[in-house]
Amino acid sequence: MSDEKTDERPASEAASSGVVKRVRAFRHPEKRNRPDNPIQRKPDWIRVKAPVSREYQATRKIVEDHGLVTVCQEAGCPNIGECWTKRHATFMIMGEVCTRACAFCNVSTGRPDALDREEPARVADATAKLGLEHVVITSVDRDDLADGGAGHFVEVIEEIRRRSPGTTIEILTPDFKGKQEAIEKVVAVKPDVFNHNLETVPRLYPSIRPGARYFTSLELLHRVKRLDPTLFTKTGLMVGLGESAEEVGQVMDDARAAGIDFLTIGQYLQPTVKHAAIDRFVTPEEFDTYARQARAKGFLMVSSSPLTRSSYHAGEDFQKLRAAREAAVAAGLDHGARHRAEADALGAG
Repeated sequence: MSDEKTDERPASEAASSGVVKRVRAFRHPEKRNRPDNPIQRKPDWIRVKAPVSREYQATRKIVEDHGLVTVCQEAGCPNIGECWTKRHATFMIMGEVCTRACAFCNVSTGRPDALDREEPARVADATAKLGLEHVVITSVDRDDLADGGAGHFVEVIEEIRRRSPGTTIEILTPDFKGKQEAIEKVVAVKPDVFNHNLETVPRLYPSIRPGARYFTSLELLHRVKRLDPTLFTKTGLMVGLGESAEEVGQVMDDARAAGIDFLTIGQYLQPTVKHAAIDRFVTPEEFDTYARQARAKGFLMVSSSPLTRSSYHAGEDFQKLRAAREAAVAAGLDHGARHRAEADALGAG
């Protein structure tokens, strides 16, 4: 079975905003000649309802009217129905074409278009129209840009702050190829949460995330925390790709050593037959075990479940973290005691 049908992008019409997206024949041209990996039937605990609510349609209209891209759509997120019903959308900036070709990702691969200089204003306007109290901004990798797109992240953050000063901002960034000046540029505008996903265990990087390096990603997050300890840092892992529980535990230890506050763990779901095969479906009980293990290691927030994704319930989690930190500061605790108090206050959060 070829993925040509599932991999084709239909011709797109100009959005009402006047933004015209380039039509691509195939989302993943680099994967077309790979052998097929049959897609396994999902267990009952992964089934989700098709999005049909009126609120979902309203969110979709705002996204389309502004000519924006969301990772919810591009990555085929299983939670899109729930999140968009709540008017929560994760905007994906700098286009819909990524310069890398990760084996797990459903985002299109190829040569991107030039940056859209009007995009920051449209993202800010959509954020305001959706009434978002907490917005998540992610992007494709843009290795074609000297700063990896760091400056565009800055413009988006500043525009949202101008239009919606009360909205908290979470970013999920590429690795910027580890360029220190790019990282510093983004940290300087103080996003409320700086997320960068480790994605998988180091052993699987050559086959699953070949365009990245595990320790480059880890050092990025460590550097963010060193540059501004007040920023919350966050990372995410997929499981079900063939990793062992011991390897996941080691990633947790590495992440804590880098000062990471949030950890998300979710099941890898295979987008097409040309993507990496699922090794197994991790059970809900195993996800609960990972959550207990991570909390014991000192993470302030852990989200671990089959359907957990990086921005799933991000606003609620941020509110819990901020309240815990404020309570600890009010109590006049020192840095170490404050972290312990935050973890205690969050409990099973």
